[in-house]
Amino acid sequence: MPENLLEVRQLEVVYNRVATAIQGVSLNVPAESIVALVGTNGAGKTTTLRAISGFLPSEDAEITDGDITFAGLRINGRAPHELARSGIILVPERDKVFATLSVLENLEFTARGGGRITLDRILGYFPPLAARNNELAGYLSGGEKQMLAIGMALLCRPVLLLVDELSLGLAPIAIKELMERLRHIARELHLTVLLVEQNANAALAVADCGYVMEGGRVVYSGTASELMSHADVREFYLGGSPAHARSYRDIKQYRRKRRWWG
Repeated sequence: MPENLLEVRQLEVVYNRVATAIQGVSLNVPAESIVALVGTNGAGKTTTLRAISGFLPSEDAEITDGDITFAGLRINGRAPHELARSGIILVPERDKVFATLSVLENLEFTARGGGRITLDRILGYFPPLAARNNELAGYLSGGEKQMLAIGMALLCRPVLLLVDELSLGLAPIAIKELMERLRHIARELHLTVLLVEQNANAALAVADCGYVMEGGRVVYSGTASELMSHADVREFYLGGSPAHARSYRDIKQYRRKRRWWG
């Protein structure tokens, strides 16, 4: 098992100084692995990413307990631009691209010259973008916008790539293609990826290991194969889409009823 590039220990985040969003969250992200952080809407997944990437203050939120360590250094409270320079790059859930710029302009704007990856290589990873590189990004399909967002992130020379809800609003065939492309790119570039997803099936299909969050806490963890074969995870989180997923609270209620009726 590779050394952990990222470690989160007993993390607690509070919004508006009163509302606890996540509590006691711990996870490991080994170097050059893909780790999935899955769960239903409101489970605390995006808050965890914002804590790691330094974007909590913009939402009047703060880390009130715990530690985040990247490459052996504690990074609690560091600003997003500082973390980006150290190699932590976030692909956010929304507002990923500049709609009024062309595909090529988006990529050129983001490029940090002289890196290990070129614009041509990005377009090679995503042929649909190459075919539309002079069109405005606002006219791209949802899947193409996601491709562009990943391409822009790659040009920032990430060591750790944080991806928030890659599958949001996409058809199943587009989700499968994007996930496979992400896995291929991560392997080829030796990237470490923390992938936040409501679509647990899609995320675990490309991940090495994963964590299931519910109610601001981690409720299950293991290798991707362990989670996909776990009876409760299969029943309550792998129902095919977030709309069909049930919560950890449902699991506990179900177990209580099963014990009651014998």
